[in-house]
Amino acid sequence: MANSDAVPESWRGALGPVLASPKSSALGAFLKAEEAAGKAIYPPRGTRLAALDLTPLDAVKVVILGQDPYHGHGQAHGLSFSVQDGIKVPPSLANIFKELESDLGLPRGVIGNLSPWALQGVLLLNAVLTVEEAKPASHQGKGWEEITDAVVAAAAAKTEPCVFLLWGNHARKKALSVPGLAQGPHLVLTAPHPSPLSAHSGFLGCRHFSQANAFLEANGRGAVDWRL
Repeated sequence: MANSDAVPESWRGALGPVLASPKSSALGAFLKAEEAAGKAIYPPRGTRLAALDLTPLDAVKVVILGQDPYHGHGQAHGLSFSVQDGIKVPPSLANIFKELESDLGLPRGVIGNLSPWALQGVLLLNAVLTVEEAKPASHQGKGWEEITDAVVAAAAAKTEPCVFLLWGNHARKKALSVPGLAQGPHLVLTAPHPSPLSAHSGFLGCRHFSQANAFLEANGRGAVDWRL
């Protein structure tokens, strides 16, 4: 990986072995070749590990798993479901805000930058951390999955109780493949993806945010302030 995307210190122990693997080297070579070919890759260099930058391993309280970064210009900035300031709230995030309003009575968000959540210990992690412009899933299977699997495993290995919010089959399969997650001290909540295609099948009304806060408070970790 490029120096501008260096792994934050708190995550280096967990990610060291996988970053030294041939797949990680192949990922770096792939990204360099794509950029050398003039392809627009999102998010830009320096922000691809933003989830790890903003949420150190020892601070993780909640894990929310996404799939790919947004593939439109100016949207992605390294946090799952989040968009940069000034960018219209995407449909899936709009449904997340709708559920927050219903569950916690919070005003529906109009700003889609979720950095305030990340700074409180909400790890907003995508399974794949880059994408080519206008080509969703274009960087799947290139090596990111092994790195993000190690991130999830490190969070699951924490002795402090955490909450894992798994929305959609992809997130559920990725997280629940981690040995011991379901049997550990953590709260694991699953629901359909907040996409407009599936949100009405059980995401809306899941009340994951209030359940997460109740669990965190009961375990002495402090509730997340979900307001933006």
